Amino acid sequence: MNIIFILYFSIGLIASTLGAIAGLGGGVIIKPVLDLFGDFKLPTIGVLSAATVLSMATVSLIKMRKKEVKIDKITSSFLAVGSIVGGFVGKAIFNLIAISLNIPTTTSIIQSVVLTALLSLIFIYFKQKHNLKTYMLKNKLAIFTIGITLGFLSAFLGIGGGPLNVAALCLLFSMTSKNAGINSIFIIFFSQLSALILIVITSGFGDYNLIMLLVMIPGGILGGWIGSNIVTKLSNTQVEKIFNIVILIIIIINFYNIARATLIL
Repeated sequence: MNIIFILYFSIGLIASTLGAIAGLGGGVIIKPVLDLFGDFKLPTIGVLSAATVLSMATVSLIKMRKKEVKIDKITSSFLAVGSIVGGFVGKAIFNLIAISLNIPTTTSIIQSVVLTALLSLIFIYFKQKHNLKTYMLKNKLAIFTIGITLGFLSAFLGIGGGPLNVAALCLLFSMTSKNAGINSIFIIFFSQLSALILIVITSGFGDYNLIMLLVMIPGGILGGWIGSNIVTKLSNTQVEKIFNIVILIIIIINFYNIARATLIL
């Protein structure tokens, strides 16, 4: 049992450290890895991921505030509010498919396929982004709508939205990879908080096996502290390289999860 606790603490720590550095949040790492282990049901994985990522985001934002790191509060706030709305819808559809229809394996395959496709597009974009035009959206309704889309995909996929946020911020708001990562964490904080509040006011946590939060939340806190200290010392190029490497690893894990889940059906 001690080895299992150490393993899950390490997952929370590594995912949160990388998430804080590259704006990934950590959920996009935690979700596929916990799918790979298969110790918990999908709804429980979603809660474990959300709580760990929220703890990371909280610490990261506190540390970054003290370091006076720039956050575009207007743009990120509209994206965050939109992501909360979209998150409610995405979570409701997830609950319908995974819980009400009782097809967790099929849901897991759908999540992995969609996530792999999105991450592949994001990976290609960051490899080619220096040759692509970026935009500077100012229309608040458009920003809010983008937030809804990001929130919907993040909640349904159970990933917290980090890579999607970073790509959108770079492409649609002309942010550097480093600044997009910081603003992504700001958005993730509110989206994960709202996701957990939604569970509290609907089903509650009674049906979830959350014992691993005893070690994953401390891992998230420590990872947020370490990552937020590291990111201020890195260049945009270094942050982008870390982002791309992590995305590639997650794509490979998802391919394996898809193949394994398909054999189970």
